Amino acid sequence: MRARLRKLWQSRSPRDRVVIAVLAAVAGAAMYAWLIESGSHARTQLGSSLSVLRTQAVRLERDAAELARVRAARVAPASKTDLRTQVQAQLATSGLLGALLRIDAVDANHVQVVFGSVAFADWLEWIAALQAQQIRLDTGRVEALSTPGLVGVTATLARAQPQ
Repeated sequence: MRARLRKLWQSRSPRDRVVIAVLAAVAGAAMYAWLIESGSHARTQLGSSLSVLRTQAVRLERDAAELARVRAARVAPASKTDLRTQVQAQLATSGLLGALLRIDAVDANHVQVVFGSVAFADWLEWIAALQAQQIRLDTGRVEALSTPGLVGVTATLARAQPQ
């Protein structure tokens, strides 16, 4: 193969050899310039995304620390009182008792509540208050009503199980 290339090169006139060498040098220089430019462009793009990635890493580390803190916190023992009674007491303190249409005990650890018309913000505050009492929202269906901010809610609440 090498001998064949040498024979091909030797068969060219000196002028052709100079032209081929100059074209090869120009092509090599153009490819080198293109390589340098694309590397510079890639470096700029990576540099701009690096700050975003660092911010995300800090946020993830903060979230991981918060998760570790929450997991390490002692869980308050679940109340031994009837779950339905406990939910009704939370309803009375939150002022949502008037919006309640029905409350049914499904079993010892589950209660189903139905609200006809309740303010969505009040509903969310009530759910947060229940979570503080180790009662979680198991399933729920929230329907927007024609009045802005009011919803109809059907939800199943469950006693949080220790992990």
